[in-house]
Amino acid sequence: MKKKAVVVFSGGQDSTTCLFWALQQFDEVEAVTFNYNQRHSLEIECAAAITKELGVKHTVLDMSLLNQLAPNALTRNDIEITQEEGALPSTFVDGRNLLFLSFAAVMAKQMDAKHIVTGVCETDFSGYPDCRDVFIKSLNVTLNLAMDYPFVIHTPLMWIDKAETWKLADDLGALEFVKEKTLTCYNGIMGDGCGACPACHLRKSGYDIYMKRKGVNV
Repeated sequence: MKKKAVVVFSGGQDSTTCLFWALQQFDEVEAVTFNYNQRHSLEIECAAAITKELGVKHTVLDMSLLNQLAPNALTRNDIEITQEEGALPSTFVDGRNLLFLSFAAVMAKQMDAKHIVTGVCETDFSGYPDCRDVFIKSLNVTLNLAMDYPFVIHTPLMWIDKAETWKLADDLGALEFVKEKTLTCYNGIMGDGCGACPACHLRKSGYDIYMKRKGVNV
């Protein structure tokens, strides 16, 4: 029996690295992107362009209700991107990964796929509670019980930092692809981004560290 997987896909650095990982691990891969009226619709366009280039079937699901329920810096243009010490950043979307993975599981079951891949990470996770390993393991059990189906949620980035994520992309032969064609920036600028938001700082810091480890001046 062919092994099938669904990748939760945003078109960013992490999910694109996971997509390349999944393409090496599984016989058949599909990607699912969620439209929750996020701050930048370019994210969805970027995800569509990447999957088209890689020949991966891509589904965009409407999750606009999440936008209504969870006002934050990723769903509202008038909320500033901030992170105060001891508090979650204003970019945290309540329930996002819970809903995304649950709907990805419903989709996976319909296509007889037992594997779900997501780019969550507890090493560089900005304190987001729904990126923790304990949450993923708990949800994995819940989904299996809820649908009586043997899902396995894969988190290839869970215990690696951004520098190691760049290394993984490099090992997969996708370093330049990820660097040039993904959208991580909270201000909606592709590639290296705006250079000022927290996502860009984390991405660039990881890249610089990895390049230095390779002996490359940046």
